[in-house]
Amino acid sequence: MSLFGYAAMSSNDPLLQPYKLKHLTLKNRIMMTSHEPAYPEDGLPKERYLAYHLERAKAGVALTMTAGSATVSRDSPPVFNNILAYKDEVVPFVRDMADACHEHGCAVMLQLTHLGRRTGWNKGDWLPAVSPSHRREAAHRAFPKKMEDWDIDRIIRDYADAAERMYAAGLDGIELQAYGHLMDQFWSPLTNTLEPPYGGALNNRIRFTLQVLQAIRNRVGSKFIVGVRYTADEAYAGGINPSEGIEISKILRDTGQVDFLNVIRGRINTDAALTDVIPIMGMKSSPHLDFAGAVREATGFPVFHGAKIPDVATARHAIADGKLDMVGMTRAHMADPHLVRKIMQGKEADIRPCVGANYCLDRIYQAGDALCIHNAATGRELTMPHDIAKADIRKKVVIIGAGPGGLEAARVASERGHQVIVLEAAAEPGGQIRLTAQTPRRAEMLSIIDWRMAQCQKRDVEFHFNHWAEADDVKSLDPDVVIVATGGMPDTDVLTSGNELAVSSWDILSGDAKLGSNVLIFDDAGDHPALQAAELLANSGARVEIMTPDRSFSPEVMAMNLVPYMRSLQDKDVIFTVTYRAEKARRLGDQIEVTLSSDYGSINKTRLVDQLVINHGTLPLDGLYFDLKEDASNQGELDQKAFIEGLPQTSLRNLQGQYQLFRIGDAVAARNTHAAIYDGLRLAKDI
Repeated sequence: MSLFGYAAMSSNDPLLQPYKLKHLTLKNRIMMTSHEPAYPEDGLPKERYLAYHLERAKAGVALTMTAGSATVSRDSPPVFNNILAYKDEVVPFVRDMADACHEHGCAVMLQLTHLGRRTGWNKGDWLPAVSPSHRREAAHRAFPKKMEDWDIDRIIRDYADAAERMYAAGLDGIELQAYGHLMDQFWSPLTNTLEPPYGGALNNRIRFTLQVLQAIRNRVGSKFIVGVRYTADEAYAGGINPSEGIEISKILRDTGQVDFLNVIRGRINTDAALTDVIPIMGMKSSPHLDFAGAVREATGFPVFHGAKIPDVATARHAIADGKLDMVGMTRAHMADPHLVRKIMQGKEADIRPCVGANYCLDRIYQAGDALCIHNAATGRELTMPHDIAKADIRKKVVIIGAGPGGLEAARVASERGHQVIVLEAAAEPGGQIRLTAQTPRRAEMLSIIDWRMAQCQKRDVEFHFNHWAEADDVKSLDPDVVIVATGGMPDTDVLTSGNELAVSSWDILSGDAKLGSNVLIFDDAGDHPALQAAELLANSGARVEIMTPDRSFSPEVMAMNLVPYMRSLQDKDVIFTVTYRAEKARRLGDQIEVTLSSDYGSINKTRLVDQLVINHGTLPLDGLYFDLKEDASNQGELDQKAFIEGLPQTSLRNLQGQYQLFRIGDAVAARNTHAAIYDGLRLAKDI
C-alpha cells in the first residue's frame, strides 16, 4: 500500500476514507472521471498521455478514469484525438499507464464507446455514421445510417474485443459510455425509431446494452469491474425522464453484470445542452449532485458522479451526506494535479482553483488538445513542472506588470528562491482580467489573480502598486533579470477615416465611455471583450448590433463559453451580422454614420448609430522594454528553441550588459490569458 493509503486510513475526512468496489479497494473517494484530453499519438496513449495521468496518480487520486471515450469500432471515428480501442497495438501502452499508476496506489480504468451518430462520415475510413434512426445530431452534423441487424451484431463483438484488450492490459476495469453515444441512442425515444426487438418499449431499447454487457462478461469474466456512465434524465420533452431513468438504473443493477453507475443528467446533442451537463463559470456549481444522490437512494447501488464539483467543500459534502460513493473532480485536477496531496497535508488553501473557464474542454474541438487556462504545466508534464525546483544561485528578479503573466513569473521565480520585486502601474493586480471580471458571470476569473497573489505573498514577493516604472527606476534596483509584462492597450485605429469617433470594448467595460443607446460593435478580433461589451450595453437597454468581417461571429470564443452569452444576448434581441466590415465613420449631427465594406465584393451600405465600439485586439505596451534593451546582456533576445524545449535562456549579445531582459504575454503581441501564464512559467522556471 502506498503512503497515501496509510494517510487515508488515519484520517476522519470523509474524502479520505477507502471505498470497497467489488474486490477493488479505492484508497479515497476522489476520482478523475473519464475524459479525453486529446493527447494520444496515432490513436494510442503514449508518453504524453501517461505523464498526464501519472502526475495525478503520484499525488494521491484514488481512481483515474482514462479516455473519454476510447472508440471500439472503425465506423465510430473520433471527433477529436481519442484512443482507438479497436487496435491491438493499444494494449502495451495502456498496460504501461496502468502499471505506472498502480505503483502509486491509483486504480486505472478506461471508458469504451461507440459514438453512433455523434461523429462525422468524412473522418477516419469514410464510413457512414450509424444510429438507431436517421436523425442527425446537431453538434456533429452527420446524417446516420439506420442500423441493420448485422451492424448490431458487429458492434457487440467490437465492444467485447475492446473490453478484452483492456483486460489484457491489466486495467482495474472499464466504463461504458452511454449518454449521447450509441448506447443512449438506443435508449432514448428521441433517437430510436427501430422496430422490435431493439425499438419500442424500454425493454427493447435497452436490449443492445444488455447484449453488450453479456458479450463483455463472456470475455473478461466476473472479476473485472464494469460500470456504465449514462443519463438518467435527458431533461428534454419526449426523452428519458427521471422515472424511466430510475427504471434503467435498476435494470442495469439487476443484470449482475454492472458494478457501478456513473450518473449524468441532460443531453449533449447541442452546444447548449452539453453546457448544461458540464456547466462552466458563472453557472451553478454541482447542479446534478442531488439528482445523482436520488439515483443512489433509489437503487442502493454504487454511484459515481462529477459535473462542476470544483472545490473540496462540495466534494466533501457529496460523500459525507451519502449522495455519492466516488466524487469526480476532473477539471479541478487539471487546474491542480496535487489536489489530493494538499488535502492530506492540510493545505487546502494552496489548491489552485478551477475557475470554470472551460479552456480545457472547449480547446479539444477548436485547437486539438485540452489545456488549463491557468495551469500551463497541465498536458505539458514532459517539459513543464508542477513542482518548482530551487535555483542554485539566488538572483534579484524585477517584474513590471501584475497581470496573469507577470504574477505567474513572480510566483515561479519566488518558488525558485529568488528575490522578486513587482512594479505595477495600477492600484490593484490583475491587468485585463480585472476588465473580464466586470461581467458578473466571469467574476471567477479573478481567482487566477487571487491565487497567485496569495502564493507570492507567502514567499515574500515585494509589490509596488501605483508605480509607473521608467527605465531608470528599474535599473536602480540593480536586477539580475528583468521581465516586462506590461500587457497591451486596445487598438482602435482600424478605420480608413473617423477612428476618433470610436471607443474600444475596454472603454465600455471599464466605464470610461458613456453607454450609447443605438450601438454598432465592430468585432474584428472575435474574442470575449466584444460579447462582454454587447451584454453590458444590451442590459442597459441599448439596441446592439455586433458586426464582423468573418464568416461566423466570435470565432475565438469557443463553443461552450459562447452558450451563456447567447442566452443573454438573444433575450435582448442583439443582432449578429457576419461578412461585413466597418470601413469609415463620420459625424452626422448627433449620430455617427458608419460606411460598410465586405471582403466578398463591393457593397454600398451604411449604419446610423449613436455609438461605434471597436474590438480589434491590443497593441503591446513595449516602450519600457525598448528603453531597457540596450543595457541588457541578451538585449532582449529570446532563444526560441530553448523556450520551446523548456531549457534555460543563455543568449549573450552584450558582454557589458547589466541584466537579462525578457518580455512576455501581451507585451509581445495580443494573445490570451493562458499564453501569458505559459510564457511566465517556461521563462521563470529556469531563472
